[in-house]
Amino acid sequence: MKRIFLLFLAAVLFGSTCVADEPDSVYIFSYARAQDEGRSGLLFAWSRDQQNWHPVGNGFGFVKSDYGRWGSEKRMIRPFLFYDADDLWHCIWNLDNKEGAVAYTSSKDLLYWMPQSYFISQKALKRFTPEKMNAERSRQQQIVIAGAAETGVIKKVPWNIVSGLIKKEQLSGYRSRLWGETTKEDARRFAGLKPLKLVISPEPAGAKKISNLLMGVFFEDINYAADGGLYAELIQNRDFEYAPSDKENRDPAWNSKKAWSLSGNGAEFTIDSVHPVHPNNKNYAVLKTAGGQTGVINEGFDGIAVTAGERYDFSLFVRSMSGKKKALAIRLIGRQGEELAAASVKEPTGEWQQLRTVLIARKTAAGARLEIVLQPESVIAIDMVSLFPQKTFRARKNGLRADLAASIADLHPRFVRFPGGCVAHGDGLENIYHWKNTIGPLEARKPQRNLWGYHQTAGLGYFEYFQFCEDIGAAPLPVVAAGVPCQNSARHGHPLGGQQGGIPLDEMDRYIQDVLDLIEWANGSAQTKWGSLRAAAGHPEPFNLKYIGIGNEDLISEVFTERFTLIYKAVKEKYPAITIIGTAGPFFEGADYTEGWKLATKLGVPMIDEHYYVPPAWFIYNQDFYDKYDRAGPRVYLGEYAAHLPDRPNNLETALAEAIHLTALERNGDVVHMASYAPLLAKENHTQWNPDLIYFNNTTIKRTTGYYIQQLFGQNAGDEYIPAKAMYSDNNEKVKNRVAWSIVRNSHTKELIIKMVNLLPVPATLSLDMDSFRFSNPTIIKTVLKGRPDEKDLVPVQTAVVINEIRTIELAPYSFTVLRIKP
Repeated sequence: MKRIFLLFLAAVLFGSTCVADEPDSVYIFSYARAQDEGRSGLLFAWSRDQQNWHPVGNGFGFVKSDYGRWGSEKRMIRPFLFYDADDLWHCIWNLDNKEGAVAYTSSKDLLYWMPQSYFISQKALKRFTPEKMNAERSRQQQIVIAGAAETGVIKKVPWNIVSGLIKKEQLSGYRSRLWGETTKEDARRFAGLKPLKLVISPEPAGAKKISNLLMGVFFEDINYAADGGLYAELIQNRDFEYAPSDKENRDPAWNSKKAWSLSGNGAEFTIDSVHPVHPNNKNYAVLKTAGGQTGVINEGFDGIAVTAGERYDFSLFVRSMSGKKKALAIRLIGRQGEELAAASVKEPTGEWQQLRTVLIARKTAAGARLEIVLQPESVIAIDMVSLFPQKTFRARKNGLRADLAASIADLHPRFVRFPGGCVAHGDGLENIYHWKNTIGPLEARKPQRNLWGYHQTAGLGYFEYFQFCEDIGAAPLPVVAAGVPCQNSARHGHPLGGQQGGIPLDEMDRYIQDVLDLIEWANGSAQTKWGSLRAAAGHPEPFNLKYIGIGNEDLISEVFTERFTLIYKAVKEKYPAITIIGTAGPFFEGADYTEGWKLATKLGVPMIDEHYYVPPAWFIYNQDFYDKYDRAGPRVYLGEYAAHLPDRPNNLETALAEAIHLTALERNGDVVHMASYAPLLAKENHTQWNPDLIYFNNTTIKRTTGYYIQQLFGQNAGDEYIPAKAMYSDNNEKVKNRVAWSIVRNSHTKELIIKMVNLLPVPATLSLDMDSFRFSNPTIIKTVLKGRPDEKDLVPVQTAVVINEIRTIELAPYSFTVLRIKP
């Protein structure tokens, strides 16, 4: 599992550190920069005489605080380092500028640091007595480093300790330079490069079985992917449950009246919660009119898009509060108030009832609004106001936006992971995503704040996720929290926020039962308690759940480990046929990655979820990343990955880098069982994360170049990998690493699929030895995606060719080519 080639390379490149007359021992000074409140992490400087200090690297952090929200909230304040009788280095620091919460980690060599733990107070760190910590902290001194006064601890250590620190910083710098390569330097990097010649000789006798579930998708409600996106509901804040807390009280306009306004004069519009439709949906609107007609208008999500001639299902819960029964007029209006559609619902009674009608749009409009018109002298309460296009994906009620869902289906995903990554384990204990809150009648579902800073109605819930998977022939892969919330949580519901805010152990049995109930709901017969609820929702047959994820890129702390183990053992015992997927942190290396794999191996977890967002060159230089994984160990689910450039576009360069990685995943399809790009969806003007695979607004879908790479791999998957030998006309590693290929076969259709990537600025002429496959007159489809590296709107071009045309094939500069050969 441990990758050593870069360390070996560093030793070759750097050898011993450049220090004349290396001493036997020196002094090290450990500190965190006061000027950035330790955001740079734990720093080191060394000295022979405690007078002249040499910083190790330019602000290189050997361990950074992982506490708090992403980015600037992660601070290491007043750290102190000490070595104890247990042969460990211990580091303790404050999490704020008060003498309150503290963090702790340890290391054997100052290079590899264990996952961090957090404590409400210094006294809560029971590993050390207050006297011990006070004594160690009292040894802090202040010295000047690079012109700034810093506070830290001085220790005398053997020179090899400092040498190791220097080499690690040098290796980090080397990797940063290597992985920072982009196509912008190709003209210089490959000046004078001749077209590459490549001979590939397949070896069908060495074919091996690989996963037929490799290509999937990961859906998370980020970037308004659900409400206002994939979920086809057109009314924003239909339940009047928006609250300032959704946006952490930063937007006073974000409240229970958000997206609603009055039309006409002399009316009152208030929010009440005395007699709700359902306790989980406590708010409703009260509308009171005077002498004239008036109404209430909903603006939708950036307007309501309607198409002429299309039918839209309207419904609302309503009750009369005046004793007078008066019908309601329902209209769709344009930007200038023009009427686009009209209908009515019957007179409401004194009790809550759901009324329905159908609106037929007379004109096409992108920015329509919905108006509910009241008669004079009316007082009514309304809730759960809904407008749905009848043409949802597969015409499902409470369904999905047809074009967005079709774009996902067109990827040919073999599985769908949901309901998210960080959304699944939430922003603090109170924000953990509970599947039971998302099933049943819409008015009974429990909405909540979205971790990404908006509102989740739960209209797109577990039934809808499972139904969508079934509709597109994909395996459902729900992910549940491992008893802890997101490691980047704020302080919601716990004085330490998410990192150590685990569900109390005396409540874990109930939480574990919720996880077990999920499996019964998905797979149990209609006679079981939870299976009967699925059947009542319209799906009497089981959903055939086979996979479940526990946790999402969590900090592998003691709190996590304890709770994950409890959940894992309970699920394994009751449902041994279910494949449980564990987690190994958010990076391809580091403490959470290493300790996550150790835990999985110890427990026998069958599959591990890995995540990494990296520069394109990382994929270029890490094509062997999975080659050395233990074939007898847990399988890999690469749950989140993407190539990121500094300005974060999704263009041909990033797409081809991902294609290179996908050929490596196919080559390692015996150990990498599943993979899914992330994030999937992003709504324009509401995007919190870039890049994404599909961008959209209310009327338009924008499939990125990266989307087509994913699609071509999804549509051209196989279940057998065929190895090959290759000969290059240029053995420069930087040249060879930018050309990749994969040969797979579909054992059911007997089709052969060859995928080829050329990320060079020159053509590559590829000679294919096809004789070993004994094709006589096959049908061959050739698909090519090519262009400039910075282009974002490229689409593949497909042509039919004959076998002689592929024996020697030219791969255009910056291109991806797929050959699908049907005997």
